[in-house]
Amino acid sequence: MKIKRPEPFTFESGPRAVLLLHGFTGHSADVRILGRFLEKHGYTSHAPIYRGHGVAPEELIETRPQDWWEDALAGYEHLKNLGYKEIAVAGLSLGGVLGLKMAYSLPIKAVIPMCSPMFFDNEKQLTAGFIHFSKQYKQLERKDDDTIAQELTHLLSASRPMFNEIGQFIKKVQKEIDTIYTPTMVVQARHDKMINPESANYIYDKIESDVKKIQWYEQSGHVITLDKEKDLLHEDIFAFLESLDWA
Repeated sequence: MKIKRPEPFTFESGPRAVLLLHGFTGHSADVRILGRFLEKHGYTSHAPIYRGHGVAPEELIETRPQDWWEDALAGYEHLKNLGYKEIAVAGLSLGGVLGLKMAYSLPIKAVIPMCSPMFFDNEKQLTAGFIHFSKQYKQLERKDDDTIAQELTHLLSASRPMFNEIGQFIKKVQKEIDTIYTPTMVVQARHDKMINPESANYIYDKIESDVKKIQWYEQSGHVITLDKEKDLLHEDIFAFLESLDWA
């Protein structure tokens, strides 16, 4: 069975732009509802899809964080090429790590990391999430249980180099957090079982911006953009964006 590939989106609405970055194993659907909300409130948004995402897990494990960073940068350049001069970045999980790297590498308006890891102490959770994603994908391909089990065993072994580089990437970004002077809104779900929630406090404490806030969501899990408090999250992000000094 052929699975339809998800696509990036651009919702043009106003002169203020937000780059929306999805999480590991996810794709643009992670942030699509947020993008539509922003569109209704006069904000343009664009969500790229990183290489290896939205496709078979065999393709994902052939890609690396450097590829995803380049794809995030291409998303930023896409908005610049459309004429947007001020761009905020909101990223879920890995997307938030990419957003934080942008905050100390590029002139962005603001950064909003959502449930984003700063400590690579969640390798078991990441691996379990990867296996869950891979199994679901293969079930959609209508493969039998024995075939799926064999392919998952291979994937788990073959994915080790990718996970090692994810850990290195997170650590490199963590070391640069104290060079961020960009306005920052740190978002964290209280019931996040994928990452260490203390990452949120680390980001908030270490960034040097005079404009920063941390917002906890007491009823949500890791994929906070699709969880039960997503409407509250949308309103909070909108209020934060509105508080900024846009040109």
